[in-house]
Formats: sequence, structure tokens, C-alpha cells
Amino acid sequence: MPKIDVEDLISLVRNYNPRTNQDMIRRAYAYGERMHEGQFRQSGEPYFTHPVAVAAILTEMRLDDATIITALLHDTIEDTKSTYTEIVEQFGADVAELVDGVTKLTNLQLSSSETKQAENFRKLFMAMSKDLRVILVKLADRLHNMRTIKSMRCEKQVQKARETMDIYAPLAGRMGMQWMREELEDLAFRVLNPEGRNSIIRRFITLQRETGDVIQQITQDIRHELEEADIDADVFGRAKKPYAIWRKMQEKSQGFSRLSDIYGFRVITRSEADCYRVLGAIHHRWRAVPGRFKDYISQPKTNGYRSIHTTVSGRDGKRVEVQIRTRQMHEVAEAGVAAHWSYRDGVRASNPFAVDPAKWLAALTERFANAEDHDEFLENVKLEMYADQVFCFSPKGDVVKLPKGATPLDYAYSIHTRIGDSCVGAKVDGIRVPLWTRLKNGQSVEIITAEGQRPQTTWIDIVVTGRAKAAIRRSLREEDRERYIKLGRELARVAFENVGRKATDKALSTAAKTLALEDAAEVLARLGSAELRGTDVVNAIYPDLARDTGDEISADRAVVGLSADQHFTIAPCCQPVPGERIVGITYRGKGVIVHAIDCPALTGYEEQPERWIDLHWQSGKHPAVHSVTLNVTIRNDAGVLGRICTLIGDQKANISDMHFADRKPDFYRLLIDVDLREAEHLHTVMTALEAESDVAGIERFRDASRKP
Repeated sequence: MPKIDVEDLISLVRNYNPRTNQDMIRRAYAYGERMHEGQFRQSGEPYFTHPVAVAAILTEMRLDDATIITALLHDTIEDTKSTYTEIVEQFGADVAELVDGVTKLTNLQLSSSETKQAENFRKLFMAMSKDLRVILVKLADRLHNMRTIKSMRCEKQVQKARETMDIYAPLAGRMGMQWMREELEDLAFRVLNPEGRNSIIRRFITLQRETGDVIQQITQDIRHELEEADIDADVFGRAKKPYAIWRKMQEKSQGFSRLSDIYGFRVITRSEADCYRVLGAIHHRWRAVPGRFKDYISQPKTNGYRSIHTTVSGRDGKRVEVQIRTRQMHEVAEAGVAAHWSYRDGVRASNPFAVDPAKWLAALTERFANAEDHDEFLENVKLEMYADQVFCFSPKGDVVKLPKGATPLDYAYSIHTRIGDSCVGAKVDGIRVPLWTRLKNGQSVEIITAEGQRPQTTWIDIVVTGRAKAAIRRSLREEDRERYIKLGRELARVAFENVGRKATDKALSTAAKTLALEDAAEVLARLGSAELRGTDVVNAIYPDLARDTGDEISADRAVVGLSADQHFTIAPCCQPVPGERIVGITYRGKGVIVHAIDCPALTGYEEQPERWIDLHWQSGKHPAVHSVTLNVTIRNDAGVLGRICTLIGDQKANISDMHFADRKPDFYRLLIDVDLREAEHLHTVMTALEAESDVAGIERFRDASRKP
């Protein structure tokens, strides 16, 4: 790539900031070029081509002179004889602070171990809190490195791509720079799964050959409707990025041919009122898809994002996503939090929708303040970074923002820890619902509390926000420490017996030192509260023994957490298998029935906490004796059923029962009972069946009417 010369760079800045300090940019360009003289990138280009390219990326965001100059100098302190003091003298303290901040970020090894990664995230947020422009330079730096990643060694490419996918792309998205998030994801996807990406691109080419230019056709359709309604607006269409399509295929467990909303359209209006007029015109012409409407104009995201989203059934029944917003809203949607610094005509752009970065950071970091250790902090950060939002209403009409997938328990803890701890039930839109119900946009939530109620262990698996998880764990540790120690002792005994050792007090004390915990009691308490696994404790003392005992666990010892006189039965309604979160319910005369944590039958026991027992699957190898019913729809043709049975057998799974639930001329629907080892084995079997061309549909069958 040819190097951008200094006059070209200044022209890029002058396009949006005619009052730019051209002399300082020239001096910074000359200084950076001199400092990096004799240095080369792995592609063979002079190294200084990289800082200049980073500066050019930042001009697309219309950023101030200090940020552009920082981009030109961002590697000088790290890689050349330049010093902080010298940069202060030549370019001022503001630039020097920014360059120093980028240097410190560059030195963070963000893709190392989990604990180290958590420490680095803390430092990352500290750097952000001083000046968010540091992160903008770092993101532009990463974007250019990903664009030129081919010149790196293969193992380095994979490391950088994984780091980009895990950290930088979600961070760009959280800051509202959706275009950068999409490009970073797609560049990383190109490295991590080139076959998957190329497959999607090939299918797009085939689809275009078969159907013509769908984007142009639908764009013209929308423009026609807007002209009919006398609305002045611009319409843009595009195919979604390969990674976005891949992620949708994984989430929905669907092949490319069964995906419908692979195109996105954007309507940019002249006023906010026109946004709603456009929505009316589109819904008048095309049928809206239920559950896919979001109004981020009346309920903006915390990073300032405003837009109306709707999905409609367009040409040939194809689903089409449409985003509707004004020009100012679009500028914030493109620049995100960076819109605060953007310039137009030489002055800071006064966009009413731009968010103050200090307030945005305060709102983000406030959620992490309660994390007691590095692992918890990392969990909270990842939950918040990847989460989209839903907007719910309190009974008084106040808006409560929560991550996508949040439950009434998350809502309760977002109001106050005391409300969460004493929650016994919830009403959504006036109807009583289970506490694990996933909330949707626009729902009204009312929390029912009771004096004396305390959090249950199962709640940790129900909530999704870091704040709720931290509060539940803290309360459980305080309230139920003795109960957890007792359960932990049983879990430790079993884990140590599996490797031919005994869980003595001395062994547990040694494990506590290795795990950096206070004492043996703390090890047991964390085992009992599911914050540690038995294998973690064994591994702390006997790493060689903990890897693989080779012995299978007998079915009658599969569950841990029962007293000596209790026996258990696996609930036929939900058929949990090892690897899935479980809970026990006591039944008079039947012992303990083991249910999956998300079993609908548990709703009937919400107000009987005395019947709930915390259970865990025994760690280790389980035999293929755990039955799961699969609901499989297959093509009615000679030999198909035989091939399906053979395919299941090839996955080392046994069919224990089968019956036809429905017969049609073209298709059969069967309920097949398959004996499996654990959840991963189940996933393997279902994936193999789904890939079979004669299988039209497959899902796990659960029947609430099946009684233990």
C-alpha cells in the first residue's frame, strides 16, 4: 500500500476541519518519519506507513488534531529513541499523555490467561477513563493491523484475530461504532474460519445469479413507497457481512438457504417526525415480522444510538431488516461515543445526540464496581461488552435498561440488592411468570418480595448480569456458608476418591494455598457454591492424576449432593444429562427427582424452597446410559430411516426406543430415545443428524406431562 504523504493527510483533515493546525501536523509527520527511519513492517514496507494509515482512518471519524497527531506518533515512545519529555516539548502535554496512554495499552497482553486478562481489562478501563481518545487510536491501530494481517506469521495471525474477535470488536460495538465492529469481526473471521467465510460468499454469488440484484430491487420498492407518501429521504441497502450471517446461522442452528433476513436497508430522513412516517409507509406496504420491532429513538442506547428497527416480509417472502433514522442520528450511529470529538467546518460538531464520554464510561464502569476478584470482574465485563439491551418498564412507568436475555431477577437486582435478595416471584405485563423468563422490549415488570426470602444457588444460572451474579454469590456466601461447606466436603471426597486419594484437611489446606484462597473452609465453601469444581481442587495438588482417571462413573453414582439414605431418579419430563445444570426436588415416597434447571415443571415448586436440593453431576467420564428423546422429521423414502439409525450408531449412541408421532405422504416425524454420555455427546449426535440432507428438522423433545 503506498504511503499517504503529509499534504494528502492534511487534505483529509481539512475536509472537515479547515482550521486545522497544518504546521503541527507537518511537524508530527516529519518527526514520526524521522524516528521510524530504517524500521520496516513484516510486509517489507517502511514502518511509518502504518502510523500514517492509522491517522487516515481517524480522519474518517472527523477527529481533532491532537488525536490525528497521536496516531502519527503512537509507536514512537515504544519503538524508537523518542521520549515522553521530548513529545511534551514539541507537541504539548495533551498529545504526550495520549501517546503514553496508547503505549501502555500496546503493552497489555490481552489474550493471555483468564486472570491476567482480567487484570488487563481493569487497566484497559483505567486508560479509557482518563481519555477515551486513547481507545479510538488503539482501535484504528488494530483495524489497520487486521487489514494488513496477511504479512504476519500464521500463528500470530490466529492470536491477533482471536484477540480482535474477543476484545476489540465487542469494544467497538459497545462504543457505538458498528461499522468498525463489523469490519473487525469480518477480518478476524477471514483468519479464523476462511472456509466458512468463503462458503457464505459463494452462496451469495449463487443467490444473486438466481434472483438478480435483490438489493437494488428492494431499494427501488422502498423509494417508490416514500415518493407515494411524499417523504424526502435517502435509502441504502446492503448484504450483511459474512461473519454476521455465520453468527446468525450458529444462533438459529440453520443453514444458509433457510436464513431469510440476510439483507439490511437504511432510510435516512430529514426529521424525527419523518422517521415515524417512513415506518408507517413501510408497514402499510409490507407485513411486519412480530417481535422484531425496536424503537431506539424513544429509548436510546447508552452510547447515544438512536434508530427505529423493523423487519418486514419483502419480495418472495424474504425478510428484510430496515433501520430508520435522521442524519444526526446516523452520524452518532457511525461514530458512536467518538461523535463527541468530531469536527465540522473547523468547530466541534454540535450533535444533540452525541453522548458525553465521561458519563458513558461512568455508567459502564459502575456495573463493574462490585466485582470482588479478577475472575468476577472479567465475567462482568464480558457480559456487558457482548450484551445488546432490552428496555423494560417499572410499575410506575420508569424505564429500566438491561442486557438482552435478562430475567426478572436481573431486573430486581438492578433496582436494589435488597429487592433481588427478597424476590419470590414476578409479574410481566400483569401475568405471573417463572423467574427464569427472558424479558422482551417494552414489557412491564413487577417484583414480588417476601420478608425472610434469601437467594437460592440456582439463581446464579438464571441471571445474566454481572451485578446480579455478584450480589447472589455474596449473599449465598454470607447466608449459607455452613451448608456450602457441608456440600463442598462431599464434592471434595468424591473428587479425590476418583483419583485414589483422600480429601484430608491437610490436602485441602494445601489446595487453598495453591488456589490463593484463605483456608480449607473457603475451598469447601466455593466447591459447594459451584464457584470451584472438584477437578480444580484435585488439579491444584495432583495435576497429573486429575487429567484422566480412565474409569467410567456408574449410573447410580452419577449425581453428587444427596445424603446417604436418599436415592434419585432422573426426571422424564426434561431428561437432564451430565454437563447440564441440575437441581433436585424431594418427593414423598419417591426420593429425589433430578430436573434440569430450565425445566418448566419447576414452576410448581417456586414457593416450596424446602424441597429444593443443590445437586451436581459427578465429574469424570459417564457411560452412554442417559436417555434423551429427539423429535426428528425425516423424508419418507426408501432406506432413509435405516441411514438415520446407522448415523446415530456411528456417533457411539444407542437407540433405546422409537415410535412414529406423525406420518405424512412426504415426511415422517419420529420420537427417538437415544442413550448418551453427556451434553457434548448430545450436541454431536444432533449436529450429525442436522447435517443429513434427508433430515428436515431435529430438536430435543421434552414433555411436561411425563411424570416421575
